[in-house]
Amino acid sequence: MGNYRFILSGGGTGGHIYPAIAIANELKKRHPNAEFLFVGAKDRMEMEKVPQAGYKIEGLWISGLQRKLTLKNLMFPFKLISSLIKAGKIVTKFKPHAVVGTGGFASGPLLKVASGRGIPCVLQEQNSYAGITNKLLKDKVAKICVAYDGMEAFFPLAKIVKTGNPVRSDLVQLADNSNEALGFFGLDIHKATLLVLGGSLGARRINQLVEQKMDYFNSLGIQVIWQCGKLYYEEYKKYNSSTIKVLDYLNRMDHAYTASDIIISRAGASSVSELCIVGKPVLFIPSPNVAEDHQTKNAIALVKEDAALMVKEKDLDNDFENVFADLFKSKSKQEALATNIRKLALPNATKDIVDEIEKLLSK
Repeated sequence: MGNYRFILSGGGTGGHIYPAIAIANELKKRHPNAEFLFVGAKDRMEMEKVPQAGYKIEGLWISGLQRKLTLKNLMFPFKLISSLIKAGKIVTKFKPHAVVGTGGFASGPLLKVASGRGIPCVLQEQNSYAGITNKLLKDKVAKICVAYDGMEAFFPLAKIVKTGNPVRSDLVQLADNSNEALGFFGLDIHKATLLVLGGSLGARRINQLVEQKMDYFNSLGIQVIWQCGKLYYEEYKKYNSSTIKVLDYLNRMDHAYTASDIIISRAGASSVSELCIVGKPVLFIPSPNVAEDHQTKNAIALVKEDAALMVKEKDLDNDFENVFADLFKSKSKQEALATNIRKLALPNATKDIVDEIEKLLSK
């Protein structure tokens, strides 16, 4: 039967949206005649990113709870009721054969309604510390695809399948030609290269760090590919030079990874999964401003395996230069981190998640 109908729901951040799109693309490859519908939160980035990827999307009037008493929190019960009613209408009209939730508050009402009607539902949890929506849905779904060990702390063990997180297909087989990649950025093939990633919007504290440490990197003979993010590009583009390449966005991540010798990055789930596949020495600077501090927990999971280093934002002034210098000056440390992070890679994640969905369809 090729005429399956799938609903995918998740959003709020790229970490929830891009895995959902990757899963839809793999399902489409296997079932070219299938129909797809995404469900997200109105006025969040999925309403733009999903249509760009070629899929239809419906928006729910829903948002997360704030940590302090705000007008938004007082509106939450009304938004929840409105979203449950609309989710019911969407499920009735679309009649999905399976529903996939990738986290974010929009997936809550939809999966609650769908699972209540006996439609097979799969959750995909990207982080080492489960998100609140997925924790609330754990008893309602058939399978939960995870990226880390120890997730039975949050979910029923019998439902857990360790698949990893979907990553871009162009990263699974990186080219070895670092000269070509360095040439793409106009960099010197004889110098060590640091890649700095702050996510598509950018990371203020990481950008401040790079600005402060330019002379330091220069003294070590390091050149820098600095993805500062769209929000900060106007502020930092003045630093563009022969040894510092300032970019708002990296259209060729494969070249950026191939060119780099050391990477500084946030520790969002998608980034961590990509970096495991890339297999380069990484220094994580997790964002402290995310729900449940999950980036720190993601980073710690790798640090425990001697697969990465971590410096918390609050410790950057005191610790950064020491930690970075130890890594930069020790080729054996770099090789050990690269070897160990590669062992954690799960490059077939998207296929494995879709295999789990297909098992439910065959039932």
